[in-house]
This record gives sequence, C-alpha cells and structure tokens, in this order.
Amino acid sequence: MAGGRRARQETRREIEQFLSIGPVQVAELDLPGARDAEDRGTADTEGVELRPGPGGAPITSGSVFVLVRRAGRPVGTLLGQVPDGADPVAVLAGLARELPPQAPPEPLPVPPSASVVVATRERAGRLARALDSLLAQDHPDFEIVVVDNAPVTEETRELVERKYGERVRYVCEPVPGLAIAHNRGLAAVHGRVVAFTDDDVVADPRWLTELTAPFAADPGLGCATGLILPARLRTPAQVLLESHGGFAKGFVPRTYDPARPPADEPLFPFTAGCFGSGANMAFRTSVLRAVGGFDPATGAGTRARGGDDLYGFVRVLAEGRRLRYTPSALVWHHHRETWRDLETQAYGYGAGLTAYLTAILVNRPALLPAFLARVPGGLAHARGLTAVRGPEAGDGAGAAGGGAGAGVPGGHDSRTHPWPRRLSRLQRRGMLYGPVGYLRARRALRTVGLEAR
Repeated sequence: MAGGRRARQETRREIEQFLSIGPVQVAELDLPGARDAEDRGTADTEGVELRPGPGGAPITSGSVFVLVRRAGRPVGTLLGQVPDGADPVAVLAGLARELPPQAPPEPLPVPPSASVVVATRERAGRLARALDSLLAQDHPDFEIVVVDNAPVTEETRELVERKYGERVRYVCEPVPGLAIAHNRGLAAVHGRVVAFTDDDVVADPRWLTELTAPFAADPGLGCATGLILPARLRTPAQVLLESHGGFAKGFVPRTYDPARPPADEPLFPFTAGCFGSGANMAFRTSVLRAVGGFDPATGAGTRARGGDDLYGFVRVLAEGRRLRYTPSALVWHHHRETWRDLETQAYGYGAGLTAYLTAILVNRPALLPAFLARVPGGLAHARGLTAVRGPEAGDGAGAAGGGAGAGVPGGHDSRTHPWPRRLSRLQRRGMLYGPVGYLRARRALRTVGLEAR
C-alpha cells in the first residue's frame, strides 16, 4: 500500500513538473550560403530568410526552435531565446552561424520513379494537410496512394475523390493494422521506389527527391530513411518528447552496410531504431516485395502495438542490402499533444521494440545465433532506453541563454527536461508485453484469413 501511494505521489509530482514546461516556437532560418569563419556570430542579416514552421505564426520574442538551412539545405538545429524588442532574424542568424560548417552536398542523380503510400484512418483534416505537401514535391515522376485502413465512415474516400481527383489514388484496406495497410499500398504501387509517410506530417518540397535519389546512385541500396523534425512545440508533451531526441537522427548522412557492420553499433542490425522511423522511409519496391513486405502482426492497430518499420529495416538488411540515412529528406511531424498520449506512446514503443524482435526470430530463425550473441549488450541497451533521464549539466542554462546547440530540442538526447519515471516504467512494461502481443496478433490474423510473414 505504502509503495503504491508513493508511486502515485511521484506521478502527480512528475505531472506537475511536466505541466510547467512552456511552449517553444518553431522556425526555419535559411542562410544564403557558405560564410567565412570570421563572419560567424555576426548579426548580418543580408540574404537571411526567417519563416515559421508549417502552419505557425510569425516569430516573436521567446524561445524558438530553429531548423538552420544553408542555401535551402538542412544543416542543423538550435534553440534560441529572442529578447523582447529584439529582431528575431538578427538574433537567430547570429546563433546559426555558430553551428559547425558542413561539407557541401554531392550532386544528386536523377531519382527513380517513386510511389508514396500514406496509411490513414478517420483523420481527413490531417490527411489533407499531408497530401497538399506531397503534391508540391519537386520529384519528376511520382504517384500518391492513400490507404484507408478499416474505415468506419466515408470521410477519407470523399476527401480524396472530391479534392484530389486523379492526382491521388484511393485504396481501402478493411483489416486494421498499419503493417497490413502498408502491405496493401505496396501491392498497389507502380514506382521503382516506394516511400511511406504518415498522415500527420508536412513534407519538405524536396523530401521525395532527396529520399529516393540514393537508390539511383547505389544499386545495392534496399532502404532509405530521412530526417523528422517537430512541426509544433506548443504543448508540454511535444516539448518533452523532442528534448529527449524525438525522431531526429542528426544531420550527418550515413550508410549501414551488413557486409561492414558499424563498429559503433555493437547490436547491429537489431537496434533498428537508430536507422530512422516509419514516418520517413523508402524501399526499393522489388526488394520489399521479395522479403514479403511488412509483418502484418506488427504495427499500430494490432496487439503488437508497433515495430512494423523496424521489422522492415532489419529484413532488408538481412538480405544483404544497404540502408541509407539521408538528413536532407525532411518531414515535419505533428507530435502527440497530451500526457496521456505520452503514456500510450511510451508503452507502445516498448511493446513494438520487443514485438519486432520476436517477429524477426519467428520469421527468420537463421538470425537466432547472431541475436543470442548480442543479448548481453541488448540488455544493457534496453536498460539505457528505459532509464530515468534527467537534464544534463548545463543544458538548462544553455537553453535559457540561447547558445547554439545547447539544450536543443531535436538534438538527440539533449535532455532539456527530466524524463518522468512513469513513462520509463510504462516502456519497460511494454517491452515485457511485446512478445505476447505479437503472438496474439498472429493468432488474430488467422481469424481474418491472413498469415504473418
């Protein structure tokens, strides 16, 4: 009894601390190009463009999360504090020039034909916003397929037919589950590369070109992922999630090759979360079809709760194909907004992680020896994932002072705010449930005439 009372009191304190987190504005700052080292930190605003994040209001004083671009290319993020009465452009441009320089990008080849699959369910308003951004892509040859997953109304079909006509194809998948919906989309597409994103994103105009061009440059590439940044940081839940890494994987391109396992990833390829997320991923269509697509017993909407994207990454790598992380392929994601959302998300992430590992071992038992060899390191990794993470020394002060790179939401694991113990406990519970949830999901599939991959 006493232990339960203490846990409830601790949760109440954590929620009170959580509710004290203030909103942060989201902006993009485009610098005109490379600058000499002596120019960094100056207040020169010639050629600098500052604009709010997708759907946001003009930037004013206060905390601002900034995506910094150079000549349109994303190069980093920072958290700045604009004083009352100050010019936001001058303040944020000065901070942006403190970011370390990056090598110029290599020229992109002509991207292959592409298909974009968006799975959705009863969220027509959000879907319209996502589709508007997808139709504005600069890719030379692409199609969009909307998969309406287990709909209960005609709202999604009516939206697609009324507003988008022949520009967007509508497909209905009556069986619930994100992986099932993605497989239905995979069966319907015509492009040589199939990209997947969510109905709660806004895609950068160059997203699809940047995400798919690497497939033209590398015949051995099976999968590509891109950068995911927050569209809004209005609520405590959104700020807390982003200050602990969110979905961002940094601004350095990287290729993962199963023939040359990375030395800094001892659990490779089983720590698939480091590769990217399902809101921003693409596969060579023939490769994804050859491995059977996604396991329909994984993903949101099933008892497994998640893990469908991680399963896809590992299955492609297990076939000897490479995976490319491309930060220039950017989507803006609308994070969940409430404490209850975070509780659901924490439990779902934990369940999805162990569910996908179970799926891999059930469907690819030949990977068992490699998996067992990594179990000790995997246990340490799991403890790290679910640890109670507090603010790192100096983060709070750096954020308050507006220093570039200090306490940056979107900088992976900057830990600007403490991670609540309740969320860590829920993630651990989810991890324990994941294998059970996956096996239950497999049984449920048989009742609708489907089999797991």
